[in-house]
Amino acid sequence: MRIDVLGAVRALRDDGTPVDLGGPRHREVLARLVAAGGRLVATDTLVDDLWAEPPVRAVGALRTFVAALRRAIEPDRPPRTPPRILVTEGPGYVLRLPRDDVDVHRFEDALARARRTPDALTGLDAALAAWRGLAYADVTGSAWAQRERTRLEELRLEGVELRARLLLDSGSGAELVAELGAHVTEHPWREPAWGLLARALHRAGRQADALATLRRARTMLADQLGLDPGADLRRLETDILHGATTLQPTSTASTACTAGTAWTTWPAGVRLGPRTTVELARTLALAGGDALVHSRRDRLAAARAAERTGDIALTARVIGAYDVPALWSRADDPVQSRAVVAAAERTLTALGPDGPAELRARLLATVAVESRSADVSGTERGRAGQAAREAEALARELGDPALLVFALNGVFLQSFTRPGLAAARDAIGIEMLDLATRHELSNFAVLGRLIRLQSASALGDLHAATAHAEAAELLAVSTEASLVPVLTGWFRARATAARSAEPGGPTAATAAAQYRVAEDALAGTAGMPGLHRGLFALALLGLRLLHDRPAPTDSALDWGPYCPWTQPLVLLARNRAEEARTALARAPEPPPDHMQEALWCLTAHAAARLGERPVAARAATALRPARTEHAGGASGLLTLGPVARYLAEAEACARGR
Repeated sequence: MRIDVLGAVRALRDDGTPVDLGGPRHREVLARLVAAGGRLVATDTLVDDLWAEPPVRAVGALRTFVAALRRAIEPDRPPRTPPRILVTEGPGYVLRLPRDDVDVHRFEDALARARRTPDALTGLDAALAAWRGLAYADVTGSAWAQRERTRLEELRLEGVELRARLLLDSGSGAELVAELGAHVTEHPWREPAWGLLARALHRAGRQADALATLRRARTMLADQLGLDPGADLRRLETDILHGATTLQPTSTASTACTAGTAWTTWPAGVRLGPRTTVELARTLALAGGDALVHSRRDRLAAARAAERTGDIALTARVIGAYDVPALWSRADDPVQSRAVVAAAERTLTALGPDGPAELRARLLATVAVESRSADVSGTERGRAGQAAREAEALARELGDPALLVFALNGVFLQSFTRPGLAAARDAIGIEMLDLATRHELSNFAVLGRLIRLQSASALGDLHAATAHAEAAELLAVSTEASLVPVLTGWFRARATAARSAEPGGPTAATAAAQYRVAEDALAGTAGMPGLHRGLFALALLGLRLLHDRPAPTDSALDWGPYCPWTQPLVLLARNRAEEARTALARAPEPPPDHMQEALWCLTAHAAARLGERPVAARAATALRPARTEHAGGASGLLTLGPVARYLAEAEACARGR
């Protein structure tokens, strides 16, 4: 008989066939006895561990579970013969199995042997390979199981690092670079892992990469955790620089295991791992490329790894440290954003209202930033707006400028509650830019400029918007924000489109060509579908409306998320008025995001063309607060022309004119 709990709880016969253990309670009883490590577990303890509020006949139910387990794991035991595996002893029960027959005990013993001697490395390899997932994975909602999972996860991480140390000390280990790179990405707060990765890189002949890894570790520890690197990391950097003989393989295991970094998990951690990933992640709104996708994945992996430790403060710091400047109100990966918000909300609940203000502010700002207005329900949007206000208030009380700009980013992304708020967003951009400039927060200085560019574009002040575009481009050189010239290229195409409708301005063809160039640049920026999808088609539609021409009907155009509001005009351009009327009736209210004024104007224009007075009246009501703004201008990327034009159409239609 063999029992495994490093994953879902299961029992296997000697020939490998599975044992039917029964229902969840049966498996939990067996798992709880495994966790006792051969010690007695009193009946009262088992009852308390099984039920938060034990039923009246809890002890009887427990005895039923035990009897069923005995039949399952000792099916050939003769009647009235005492059980040999699940034994009654005194006031409770004991599981009597050799330690080698239980995977968690084999793992613990292999780790203990490997701590003492490198000759046990093979056993440690096998023990680590036996992990199939989280320990006691199918025992959910039990405090004892969570405590065991936390303890065993820490031991597993120690085992991974000890194995790497023993391999490096034995003279091999160059092949560990990829494995250790993934390890520090998922568990960035573990200082020993950074040293091991640097050693593996050095062993692989990559001295420059080894030193860069140590610099990244130092930056994370000092800048993000407020801690100085340990003496071992500092010594390792010096040894690599000078080619010290201490980097050569050691002759004995005892030296390998006693010299070097202590096995420590830092109590708080906040980053995603290697600095390359972190810097790309922290400039989410400003940089593209495949690394952007990987940084988001690594961020969620780090948050989940932190949650598994059971350390609430650590989890809060990991989640809240992703203070990435975010410009666009539609998420690139809504599923992942929801997962991040859920993790932040769970951690806020665990911290409680009296938890550390700085941690709560960062988590609240995370909720506000990740709950992009176009991708959440009305209830979620209300919660996100409240989180933004609370984060801002806490950040102001704390007087932390870096925290305040992050909180203001959340306030900005929750400032699209209705059309006509460009001036309010400009005020946010002004404060963000001032804070970022005074406190050398360069990425948020770029974001402040882009917010002000969008606001000026929405207000039709192309001169001011151009000045902000040029300033953002200058900042982008020093911050390596490669997305900035892509965005400013779109703005310049938007400005050309606006001027093409003026006497003596450029032709519509010139504006269309500029949009095409901007589209090609954005298409080459990986990982930003929330911004990219439908943008070019919407820009062309806006250009045609500026010149009083029908919507483009090219079937190859991707309308993306804007299809419900553009479809009525496309159908009208194809002379399919009744289908257009049906499409207009089905179009939902535009989401409160960067494009809401543009989509309301499309709704107003289609309603006026079709004589749909109720729809026109709704559009007019929505657009009145934005009468001085430009449709689509809030994006900084395109324009449909002044809102006032579409508002006048809607009001005339609503009055029956």
